[in-house]
Amino acid sequence: MTKEGFNWKSIFVNDESSSNNTEKQVTQIPTSVQSPIRDNKFPETNMVTSSVPMGSSENPFLNEILEVYNKGFEGLNSEGFDFFEMYKSVMAVGPTNPQSYQMAFTMGKTIKSDLSKELLLEKSKFYISEIEKVYAKYDATGNSKNKDLNNTITTQKYNLSKNIADLETQIAKLQAELEAKKAELARIDFDNKEMFTQIQLKIDANNIAKHKILESINTVVTGINQYL
Repeated sequence: MTKEGFNWKSIFVNDESSSNNTEKQVTQIPTSVQSPIRDNKFPETNMVTSSVPMGSSENPFLNEILEVYNKGFEGLNSEGFDFFEMYKSVMAVGPTNPQSYQMAFTMGKTIKSDLSKELLLEKSKFYISEIEKVYAKYDATGNSKNKDLNNTITTQKYNLSKNIADLETQIAKLQAELEAKKAELARIDFDNKEMFTQIQLKIDANNIAKHKILESINTVVTGINQYL
């Protein structure tokens, strides 16, 4: 509703009658309208940064932002009867009902004697213009935030992709080193087989040489004991 204590629907619509009985809808025509003092501007609000409501399959922000525009539209209303009051009264009865326009206009004339179709249309341009300005502001803000978020995501992706590439390079290098060490480990026995063989032959030769020399010495010792 546009004003406290001023119910546009009660002026044009009898709550107990159906929409088909439009000839019985006019129940009261006020002789004057006392409008509260308004700033006559779209109220400030932050639609872009509000959090996401959960559990909705449709656009979760639609009702919230429609409410912002509706309140903003109401905030633009000035004193007296103009397009805003015409709009509210027509919407209350039904915008597809031709009689709603005639009734609203007739009532408006009782409040504002110089009311005319041209004046209503001219005033509608003011509301449309102000709403377009607000739309442009929030559209620019939304697109700016969208661009900033996209830039942030792009930077994060670039940095993470670079980190991943660096890690993959390090892993590939470590993998190559690992394979090299495995190959080196596998070659140790083969590379030292000949050395092992030589050492073992020398050990065997040492055993044989000792046995032979001691055998010959013991033979002489036995001969000395036997023949002398």
